[in-house]
Amino acid sequence: MEYVKLGNTGLDVSRLCLGCMGFGDANRWIHDWVLDEAATRPIIKQALDLGINFFDTANIYSKGTSEEYVGRALRDYANRDEIVLATKVHGRMHDGPNGGGLSRKAILSEIDHSLKRLGTDYVDLYIIHRWDYDTPIEETMEALHDVVKSGKARYIGASAMYAWQFQKALHVAERNNWTRFVSMQNHLNLIYREEEREMMPLCREEKIGVTPYSPLASGRLTRDVSTVTHRSETDVIQRSKYDATMDADRLIIERVAAIAETRGITRTQVALAWLLQQDTVTSAIIGATKARHLDEAVGALAVTLTKEEMASLEEPYIPHAVIGAI
Repeated sequence: MEYVKLGNTGLDVSRLCLGCMGFGDANRWIHDWVLDEAATRPIIKQALDLGINFFDTANIYSKGTSEEYVGRALRDYANRDEIVLATKVHGRMHDGPNGGGLSRKAILSEIDHSLKRLGTDYVDLYIIHRWDYDTPIEETMEALHDVVKSGKARYIGASAMYAWQFQKALHVAERNNWTRFVSMQNHLNLIYREEEREMMPLCREEKIGVTPYSPLASGRLTRDVSTVTHRSETDVIQRSKYDATMDADRLIIERVAAIAETRGITRTQVALAWLLQQDTVTSAIIGATKARHLDEAVGALAVTLTKEEMASLEEPYIPHAVIGAI
């Protein structure tokens, strides 16, 4: 495993982060393909054995059960001082006008709920899951600063927003001498590269760690377009992100397959190698519901694509509608 600093910090994270959206109680989530606790534990144990020290979950994932499963497994299998544990806040966790968002009330309440579910005194990275259009960013940033100063989080990060919003948040923190975001968890892969226009240059300039989610486009980059899986048929979020551009994306998927076949490696490894060779990317967030998913992903660390291969993968891309930031 390779380790790098998270942005402009001294924190060491593995080049692969285990995303834990696929863990939780299927009865409490929009996805019925998530793993129950018994199936979750060996995946987390294997990730640790492979050297992954970075784990990402969220309060909203299966309404808190992802945090519960992850927390119990890490307590049993890992040294907490070496684990970089991230969770997120924003999603609606209960009925009522204060059930979600990034108000001071919501943030200070949800961090305590997350810590209880995770069974830990602090998280290493506390991430705002989306932008809250109904709360002043000053209120959000001050509340996050107070979470850090209280010892409940070591660092703060952001996810899925427009570059102007992220820049505004950074400016507000700097102006008030509040804790600054150190990471951006954004939507980036071979068939969705709109973040290259503004967000990636901003993160490079501000020395922000970049931890992309959906590096395999929810599996679209790992199989033929004609292949149907249970997830591809039932995952409404995946379909909303990628169905509209499938005809345009087909050539990129075919080129991933061709390079994989020529190299004698998997399509997963080609797609991840491309992402990890982007100079601004710190750690790619990978989902895993089978042991082989982790083995394949770690194998990508040994793959270096040539300039010609990179150009071949990138050349067919056409502009896409912005997805994920709204």
